[in-house]
Amino acid sequence: MYAPRGVCLAPGAVIAADTGNHRLLIWQSEHPADDHADADVVVGQPDMQSEGPSLFFLPTGVMVLPDGRLVVCDAWHHRLLVWDEVPRRSATPPSMVLGQDDLDGVTEGCGPDRFYWPFGAALVGDVFWLADTGNRRVLGWRGGLPQPGQGADIVLGQPDLWSRGENRDGPVARNSLRWPHAIAHTGDVLLVADAGNHRVLGWHGELDGERPADTVLGQPGFDSAVEFPYRPQGPRAFRFPYGVATTPEGGLVVADTSNNRLCIVDDLQATLADQPLGGAVDHVLGQPDLDANGENRWDRVAHDSFCWPYGVDADGQRLAVADSGNNRIVLWNRED
Repeated sequence: MYAPRGVCLAPGAVIAADTGNHRLLIWQSEHPADDHADADVVVGQPDMQSEGPSLFFLPTGVMVLPDGRLVVCDAWHHRLLVWDEVPRRSATPPSMVLGQDDLDGVTEGCGPDRFYWPFGAALVGDVFWLADTGNRRVLGWRGGLPQPGQGADIVLGQPDLWSRGENRDGPVARNSLRWPHAIAHTGDVLLVADAGNHRVLGWHGELDGERPADTVLGQPGFDSAVEFPYRPQGPRAFRFPYGVATTPEGGLVVADTSNNRLCIVDDLQATLADQPLGGAVDHVLGQPDLDANGENRWDRVAHDSFCWPYGVDADGQRLAVADSGNNRIVLWNRED
């Protein structure tokens, strides 16, 4: 792989967005038995040896909906590609494109149904959410995955569906975004990894329209976006958190990318109830303690070290991270 930025733990499969090679790799197993296992399916290239932009131009976020459809954020083509099921054969074409008029369109835009660098997506209840990163906003469609040309019903981070200013062309605030990259949820909390502001924002309850976030992790407040070295490392500071996922037990996993670690909160609801602003993480993976941040621990690459971890996913049995700088996907059996 070359700089993978997304991973999805699907029923019966592991799916990697091999971003630098502009392709998806699919392993038709929930947990490959051995290191270096060959992928079974490639999508976006005619074979396992080809590279370069073609169907994809820097694919990132990957998700499988409850009905089995595969959704891929084709970031630099400014669109989403949809398959009716996870492909079982290489070079399977998509069944639908969103954000462009057809598969030949690659124009960036900002509007109710146009995107600029979409990097992550999630389905929360009956609302389909998209991190429209280059437009510094999160879009929501009621009723699930939209149809081509269908405008978004909800926007977060901007005052309307046509604005795109970084932090609303002002200082960082509870209703602004800089680089929203990934979306997750647990209980009644919607979570957005606002990487450019070095924080994860949360919204409690149903979102009928644009409103400010009510919780923040990684910063001491909503008006702060300070990063290392101007702010110490530790259990309350993120630096470019590009990935976020939740566990079935109500935990939170953050890919704290520039700190080369995964940050884990065991019980997010309890943490937010106790500390809605700047709550602490409980554990880290990839570093020896909560203050360290070296690439591969300033040593050689190892099974438990990271260099720019990016996308992350978790389910009842597995935890996976796209370890982008080490050009690999790392998997854990969570029972271990």
